[in-house]
Amino acid sequence: MDSFELNKILGAILASCLVLLVMNFTANALFAPVPPAKPGFEIAVKEEAAGGAKEAAPAKEEPIEKLLASASVQKGEAAAKKCQACHTFAKGEPNRVGPNLWGIVGDKKGEGRGFNFSAGMKGKGGTWTDDDLNQFLTNPKGYVPGTAMGFAGIPKESERADVIAYLHTLADTPVPLPTASK
Repeated sequence: MDSFELNKILGAILASCLVLLVMNFTANALFAPVPPAKPGFEIAVKEEAAGGAKEAAPAKEEPIEKLLASASVQKGEAAAKKCQACHTFAKGEPNRVGPNLWGIVGDKKGEGRGFNFSAGMKGKGGTWTDDDLNQFLTNPKGYVPGTAMGFAGIPKESERADVIAYLHTLADTPVPLPTASK
């Protein structure tokens, strides 16, 4: 190989590097990143009324018994799929991040199931009634302060009723659904 060919190869490499360098400067000039004014992410939090004033009363919710009368087990099973990331539903399946939910209706809160419940859940006491499940599924951290459950809750009443109706079916001898008192 003579020196002329070597010069052409080195010239091509140098020209490529110069083109990349110019493109980099141009891209940085055109698409300059704007640093945020305040680092981090903004989390939307419901603000309390100033001076401890009462906030507007929330809309009156239907009693869970009335909602369960029209609840769909099939819709509840579909809605409960979002819970499968942390819970299992079939009898004998292992616990995950949360306990297995087979036979949960009427069972004791924060006990058994071979699961290490949070102190908040252990201290709640009692058994899982339809009303308790409804309140818990609405806002887990509001119903059981100190719970380790990171789920935000199910805001839609009918969807909660469907999930509770589905949970009723998960037992060897299912607890019957309550009837609505008129």
